[in-house]
Amino acid sequence: MKYSLHPGAEQDIADAMDFYAEQVGMLVAERFLDEFERVANLLVSHPGFGTPTTKGRRVFPLRVFPYSVVYRSLETGVRIIVVRHQRRKPGHGGTRR
Repeated sequence: MKYSLHPGAEQDIADAMDFYAEQVGMLVAERFLDEFERVANLLVSHPGFGTPTTKGRRVFPLRVFPYSVVYRSLETGVRIIVVRHQRRKPGHGGTRR
């Protein structure tokens, strides 16, 4: 099994990395990406770990960084729909499929 990213989730990750690179440096931006990859791979191995929400989605937080991964479990793996900041725009990505 593997994970796939919604194009909006790709943009979410790029935006977060840009923010961290500009505000605190590339090392922190790379740590953010490493943490995202860790969580994505964990969810592929254990798709039921996240907290259930609406529309068959689940949400799982990153460690250290205030972001959560919103995903859906599929037969072929995990589809990551949104990578959302936990304190900004709570409805961000809500209409993505």
